[in-house]
Amino acid sequence: MSRSPPLNQVVLVVEDEFLIRTDAADMVRAAGFTVVEASNADLALELLESASDIAAVFTDIHMPGSMDGLRLVAIVRDRWPPIAILVTSGQDQIGVDDLPAGGRFLPKPYTEAQLATQLRELTSLH
Repeated sequence: MSRSPPLNQVVLVVEDEFLIRTDAADMVRAAGFTVVEASNADLALELLESASDIAAVFTDIHMPGSMDGLRLVAIVRDRWPPIAILVTSGQDQIGVDDLPAGGRFLPKPYTEAQLATQLRELTSLH
């Protein structure tokens, strides 16, 4: 049996495709987390700068804007080291060496159970 996340842990879901973002956000909520959404990395950084309660970032790699998801998570690790990092893509296979320390990769398509497990494990480490 998997543990529930601590109450009110916030996950920032970053995905440019509206329907995929909405579906991912619903999965994260079903796992017991509070969700904040951003449609690109630039908006995600704005949210991170204004919020102090984000426990994890779940981001796609390929997005429009000034940076992709890998650049975003590098900035997150540098500026907000305690934030857990989970990266996804349906186009790329990412190795542990491609991610910041402690980051994980979850390939698309993923299931609600896979996403919940990854987020619970990542947030319980902090």
